[in-house]
Amino acid sequence: MKKLITAMLCLGAISPLCAQKALVDQAEKLSGKPAKLEEARGLIKQALANPETKDQARTYYVAGKIELDAFDNGYKTRMINPDDPSAQGGVLADELMAAYNYFLQALPLDSLPNEKGQVKPKYSKDIISKIKNHTTDFFSAGADYYNEKAYYPQAYDAFTVYADLPSGILISDAANFNPEQVATSYFNAGLAASQGGATEASAQAFKKARLAGYPQKEAYIYEIACWQTIAQQDESRSKEAQDNIKVVAQAGIDTFGLEDPIFLNNLVNSMVSDGEIDETIAKLNDLIAQNPDASNLYGLRGYVYDRAEKDDLSEADYRKGASLPNADFETLKNASNKLYRVGAAKLNELEGNSAETNAARQDIKQNYFIVAQEFAERANQITPGDAHIQSILDSIDYALTTFFNR
Repeated sequence: MKKLITAMLCLGAISPLCAQKALVDQAEKLSGKPAKLEEARGLIKQALANPETKDQARTYYVAGKIELDAFDNGYKTRMINPDDPSAQGGVLADELMAAYNYFLQALPLDSLPNEKGQVKPKYSKDIISKIKNHTTDFFSAGADYYNEKAYYPQAYDAFTVYADLPSGILISDAANFNPEQVATSYFNAGLAASQGGATEASAQAFKKARLAGYPQKEAYIYEIACWQTIAQQDESRSKEAQDNIKVVAQAGIDTFGLEDPIFLNNLVNSMVSDGEIDETIAKLNDLIAQNPDASNLYGLRGYVYDRAEKDDLSEADYRKGASLPNADFETLKNASNKLYRVGAAKLNELEGNSAETNAARQDIKQNYFIVAQEFAERANQITPGDAHIQSILDSIDYALTTFFNR
């Protein structure tokens, strides 16, 4: 009798576990049957919530299989009837990502040692195979989410999953991935995070795109813009942002050269903000030696000297840069502003109407206000109607009209 009672107690103890396993078995049998999809999901959700089965690899494997089968069925339907609710991009993307996340939870559980201390995975090989067979679908899922304006985290996650595969779950198949497509996927993830207001996630995605070899400069420019936004939103992170901007800007110069000034401008600005005046001057000296006809380099060095309160050196560089025939808008604008400010300061120091004072006043007019006016007018030809240039021209015109005999 005692043995019978013990046996009955043992049977009672394992019955709940058997019941939960039965739920998983039943859910798996319904997987792939469109009419039974919601029933299968309901059963597996019960198993995922139950302590007896929620930590078992098979439970997550079956959950992933249900979602992937639903995706496959929906994808086939899409080919025949794209208007079917089960075939919509967002629905398919949800199913694919749900399958991936379930599989991701199953893998480590499938590699746990058994009661004998042995590791014998049962589902990992099939999981990896299923993910491999749906590789490009993750990129498409990101595009579907993006088109439906589900930017973050949906589109971001899908694009990131695709891009991470060759360095993660599918590392053994990395050679089969197109590196340009991987870099593009990271770039798209950055765009999605940016659209979704997740600036830091966006910065990291653009960084991954840059490091993965994204060929266009936009990845670099947008990464810089993200860090500028982060610094604006949180002043305590300004140093971190400047450090990152320096790295990206230098990478931009190394990759694209000096043709687009945005990278050198940001590098110089970051270095100056960090108080690296001497280092910045040294870098610009080297660049000017290599590119003696580059207007913007003189303009940048003029800016650095200006920040260092070395007016004579700053003025000389601005004059040099703006006098070159290929002078860019920024150099012309800053040069005209610099000469106007220096000229106004010099004019304020003059007193009286002696012949010597009047001669000095005319010298200031010709060498500062007139030259500043010429630079500003050239800048206005490059970018007509710029508000800053119009302000400088108005100030110069007022000074010429008021303080000098024309």
